[in-house]
Amino acid sequence: MFDQATIEQLFKQFEQMKVLIVGDVMLDKYVYGHVDRVSPEAPVPVVDVEKIEGRLGGAANVAMNIRALGATPLVVSVIGFDKDASEMNELFETNEITTKYMIEAPGRLTTSKTRVLARNQQMVRLDMETTEEISGKVEASVLSMAADIIKEEKPAVVIFEDYNKGILTEKIIREITSLCLQHQIPIAVDPKKNNFLAYKHCNLFKPNLREIKESIAMDIDAGDDAALQKAADRLSETLEHTMTMITLGDKGIYLRSKAETLHVPAHVRNVSDVSGAGDTVISVAALCLAVKTSMQILAELSNIAGGLVCESPGVVPVDKHQLMSEAMQFS
Repeated sequence: MFDQATIEQLFKQFEQMKVLIVGDVMLDKYVYGHVDRVSPEAPVPVVDVEKIEGRLGGAANVAMNIRALGATPLVVSVIGFDKDASEMNELFETNEITTKYMIEAPGRLTTSKTRVLARNQQMVRLDMETTEEISGKVEASVLSMAADIIKEEKPAVVIFEDYNKGILTEKIIREITSLCLQHQIPIAVDPKKNNFLAYKHCNLFKPNLREIKESIAMDIDAGDDAALQKAADRLSETLEHTMTMITLGDKGIYLRSKAETLHVPAHVRNVSDVSGAGDTVISVAALCLAVKTSMQILAELSNIAGGLVCESPGVVPVDKHQLMSEAMQFS
């Protein structure tokens, strides 16, 4: 399945693509330090800070993965007018990802997650965010930018990356989907709870097991293919989409369409951190969707990529050459 010629040709096709990503960007900060005493002010550890690092998360991490895989990401999102927004834009520019479609909304916070780590453990996470839906004015700007990209840049695929931060409103989902249908552009969705059932007529719908349990009120075990099939079919009846991809953590990936069903087991990994693995999976799956690979290749390559990023601490994009190498090993 993944002989050298096939995988090289696939990645050459990726390099020709533009990908529109609409959704919630965030800044992931990591504060590294060590602990050797307890505070005299309260029974809490004192972390002596050694290093602070910023990385792109959420839809921005999807953009990083798309860029790492050789394609060109075009991100439409909303940020605040604050220091975190400046740091995020600098990271975009450092990684050669355009910031021209980032919309500044005064009064909103740029979503950031600050993780404090010591002794190889996360001590605490501090979140700064605005989760209310964007205003009508900002919503109109998002729609206008997305429409311009679809008409002028002709992306090969659109990714909705939803983290429930208020950017993907029902109107935005509905109108961008309509435009994609008009222009015959496939849509891949990484959903969250608030608008879980708003993504009608997409091509690939990728919830994880917890999300699907919460949203359709079913008790599903990751190893129960009959229950997974029932859940996928129930979603298909509601959303009228083409494929359901359910990520199952260490149980792999379940993928179902009307014509085919696959359950690809996870490969054995030295898991360091699962943060951002879903972003990697949707990135690879969306590119495979755009080039119309088989479901088998889409599932297998997404599965390998999601596992690879779990071997690194923190949110990181997939390494293209490592992915290509492993894909050929599992042929």
